[in-house]
Amino acid sequence: QVQLVESGGGLVQAGGSLRLSCKASARTFSNYGVGWFRQAPGKEREFVAVISRSGVGTSYADSGKGRFTISRDNAKNTVYLQMDSLKPEDTAVYYCAAGSRLWLGVRVNNYDNWGQGTQVTVSS
Repeated sequence: QVQLVESGGGLVQAGGSLRLSCKASARTFSNYGVGWFRQAPGKEREFVAVISRSGVGTSYADSGKGRFTISRDNAKNTVYLQMDSLKPEDTAVYYCAAGSRLWLGVRVNNYDNWGQGTQVTVSS
């Protein structure tokens, strides 16, 4: 099991940037792939981005391609989501999640551990 704590959310104007952080408790953090998901009011939780255990492999939802960048620092047990050119439709609670599968992908059920989420609000 691994505990995850997100931070870095907030209120930003459209076109602005935020960097979310996901701090993990696991001593063997490099054994876990990590993904970011988001959930807007009244909508299902949706995939945003995922990074492999080593950080070499990444994948993004179409909504974030070219604007979002996922990265990790295994020495700090932290995964980041850099979000640029933010849009009002990016407004949601953002969650990080971890799993031990070789490749986690986009499915919520592939992830075993979830953080509590951090609110991102983008004003127009």
